[in-house]
Amino acid sequence: MLTVSAYAKVNLTLEVLGKRSDGYHEIRTVLQTIDLHDTLVCQPAQDIELLSPPLTARAEDNLVLRAALMLQQATGCKKGAVLSLTKGIPAAAGMGGGSSDAAAALCVLNRLWGTGLGREALARVAAGLGSDVAFFLYGGTALAEGRGEIITPLPATPDLWLVIVRPPLEVPEKTASLYSRLDSRHFSDGRATAALVSQLNRRQRLEPDLLYNVFEAVAPEVFPGLHGYCQSLIAAEAPVVHLAGSGPSLFTVVGDRSQAEAISGRLSARDVASYVARTVDAETAAPQLA
Repeated sequence: MLTVSAYAKVNLTLEVLGKRSDGYHEIRTVLQTIDLHDTLVCQPAQDIELLSPPLTARAEDNLVLRAALMLQQATGCKKGAVLSLTKGIPAAAGMGGGSSDAAAALCVLNRLWGTGLGREALARVAAGLGSDVAFFLYGGTALAEGRGEIITPLPATPDLWLVIVRPPLEVPEKTASLYSRLDSRHFSDGRATAALVSQLNRRQRLEPDLLYNVFEAVAPEVFPGLHGYCQSLIAAEAPVVHLAGSGPSLFTVVGDRSQAEAISGRLSARDVASYVARTVDAETAAPQLA
């Protein structure tokens, strides 16, 4: 039996450079794993089975099962596995839970089945599962380009603490809705991301003013009521509030645990649930391959 943690992420920057001829958007983003995580347990079996309430009806709609099937196809492996998933990352929150689970499944099955793929080969399989799955094979701090599948590891951020609020705002096809509202006014040249990458490469402390997410310009249209949760964080003395990925989660970054817990406590007093999280480096977050 093998057990692996699948860590959540936040986008420290997220820029859209334009729309490509293939219909996808060209993005540039700095991704960071945090210690909120799901747990995936895997053991040998004849067939592939996922134990995780609630179960997704169709295998092709569940990223963990799709990852297992695609690894079989890529390697010709005929072995099976029973996978048990325990969720710790809020679902559909903009923190990459499903993608992280898929990357964890690729790595743990690569070990269980002895298929022997390296991280780059697994990244090629991951590209067929979703744009950000490849990042979770590396974890830590990384630059993602293209559709999000071109990954360049970066020096780890200095130790940071986050307070995260996941508003109960459910929007079908939220990512598509956000992208559909972007136009040339929202496209940028990547300089916000370049500025943060430069700071990270110089091993300097992260400046909150460098965080950026283009979806913040259109998110209130997609998530009615989001502004109220932003105001709750501000009232709880969050220094700066940002959208996590495609939302609806919101987060603020602070320098130490006590400050994070104080903000979380003030939110609780306002009946707003929150998570306190810490950044996780690549050494901890990257799933083992062998």
